[in-house]
Amino acid sequence: MSATPHQPTVTEREARQVAEAAREQDWRKPSFAKELFLGRFRLDLIHPHPMPADEDAQRGEEFLAKLRDFCETEIDSARIEREARIPDETVNGLKELGALGMKIDTKYGGLGLTQVYYNKALALVGSANPALGALLSAHQSIGVPQPLKLFGTQEQKDTYLPRCARTDISAFLLTEPDVGSDPARLATTAVPDGDDYVLDGVKLWTTNGVVADLLVVMARVPKSEGHKGGITAFVVEAGSEGITVENRNAFMGLRGLENGVTRFHQVRVPAANRIGPEGAGLKIALTTLNTGRLSLPAMCVGAGKWCLKIAREWSAAREQWGKPVAFHEAVGAKISFIAATTFALEAVVDLSSQMADENRNDIRIEAALAKLYGSEMGWLMADELVQIRGGRGFETAESLAARGERAVPTEQILRDLRINRIFEGSTEIMHLLIAREAVDAHLSVAGDLIDPDKSLSDKAKAGANAGVFYAKWLPKLVAGQGQIPGAYGEFRREVDLSPHLRYVERGARKLARSTFYAMSRWQGRMETKQGFLGRIVDIGAELFAMSAACVRAELLRKEGDHGREAYQLADAFCRQSRIRVEELFGRLWSNTDDLDRKVVEGVLSGTYAWLEEGVIDPSGEGPWIADATPGAAKRENVHRPIR
Repeated sequence: MSATPHQPTVTEREARQVAEAAREQDWRKPSFAKELFLGRFRLDLIHPHPMPADEDAQRGEEFLAKLRDFCETEIDSARIEREARIPDETVNGLKELGALGMKIDTKYGGLGLTQVYYNKALALVGSANPALGALLSAHQSIGVPQPLKLFGTQEQKDTYLPRCARTDISAFLLTEPDVGSDPARLATTAVPDGDDYVLDGVKLWTTNGVVADLLVVMARVPKSEGHKGGITAFVVEAGSEGITVENRNAFMGLRGLENGVTRFHQVRVPAANRIGPEGAGLKIALTTLNTGRLSLPAMCVGAGKWCLKIAREWSAAREQWGKPVAFHEAVGAKISFIAATTFALEAVVDLSSQMADENRNDIRIEAALAKLYGSEMGWLMADELVQIRGGRGFETAESLAARGERAVPTEQILRDLRINRIFEGSTEIMHLLIAREAVDAHLSVAGDLIDPDKSLSDKAKAGANAGVFYAKWLPKLVAGQGQIPGAYGEFRREVDLSPHLRYVERGARKLARSTFYAMSRWQGRMETKQGFLGRIVDIGAELFAMSAACVRAELLRKEGDHGREAYQLADAFCRQSRIRVEELFGRLWSNTDDLDRKVVEGVLSGTYAWLEEGVIDPSGEGPWIADATPGAAKRENVHRPIR
């Protein structure tokens, strides 16, 4: 689609350059996942499992107890679903509890929870109602508190963090009607004018935007004398003159979500409200998401636990052909999948969160893998629960109650979880983002070889550097601990997990060899091989999850807390995961990617249009993408701050 008049026209290369410039370029700390993709299984980076400080754990457990009581007595999930709105008194109750400030330091009036306990709290609230989890997550994980914590001035922190901790809801505004995962085309502008910037533009899918008091807005500053320009982040008062919330959007799930369309028309924002320097907006957004992404898989953990509870209770009560349906193999396999996957997903989230708290490791890949894996597996678990419940899984909780049965919102959890595969980076974008980080070491030493803009002398130098790197690296991919029968013996108990860790070690080396072969084969075309890159990332996600599951099982054994059962669940998960990994390895080289590309060309050219005959399209009239031309609002402002 061509750019609208107010929108910058950006080439594919320019878009890539913007995305690349926003990346964190350096690896200053070790990364378990980065090493895994390079064929190095650094178990020492995650085992023994890191633990929270006693003081942090006590503070976190005390808050979780209060939050659980609130969720059980003050949250009416059925009402939220029925009215498609979170009651103001519920939000105010969470404010009084301090839930808006879970991640904010106590010196600003927050609770100062660790990432581990913040995620446990989100899992708890999200299980009561996913829209509430989304409200708290959007406010703290990507809204005003996190970017200010990382990049704000002391004056900004003193001004805004106390408000965010107790009273003010925040939102993050990046997406536009014609701009999603390609921010180089961002059309909202922030034009310098004296000591202010003047904002103009339209933002779409502003989670919390309908009720927000404070906004983080990404806008493009034009380059001019004294101004570097570029995509820049601002803190903006949501009630400022010229801001209009033009629509409260409605969705398949998360019906209580306060998500809208926000228009900026000649909105004046003081320069003091700029977060970081001009042009640093995308870097700020991506860095914020490094840990912010952990909130979604945390809520998927909560969903998995709930799915397991319902599957257990229902499958024991429901009898067919003389026995509970749980003991029919077809149903039992689904229950086993839900149980094992919930265990592994909690292991991934807790491990990643604790590493984030300790700040010893660079967890940008771990957090992204957790988001990718959690959103995909959470959806699968919910889908399997619907199947286990049968017709009752497709029936609404309200309908079940009306005819005298337990009001189990199975179909609702399926609808609510579906967005997680799109939120904060779709699965497809996450594949590309993680793949870029996973091959960073290769591009650092050999990237100039495939860069068409580099001179012959640059390519020669890159070739020499690459030769040195690969001469040292490739021989290490031939053999390793995974081929030694007694390796990882500390994981050998009544249930033996050591074979799974040896498999992970061998799998990591095989993954690295596959990546190297692909880069040698496709070189500069590698970035277009999105199917291949997606499978590489999915293999890495499975290997990471297997590692986390084994490490968590050993932790629970040492603590004497369900250790035997944890080993059983870890074993089941690893066996299931290994089947998926083997299939993915096979599909690296045996797939229909090239054929699919030809079919797509035929579809878009109209070659197969005859296949669409014989149906009625019930879609309404109107453009595929709404007009986002800057200007004064023509619609009523539906902004409604909660007081």
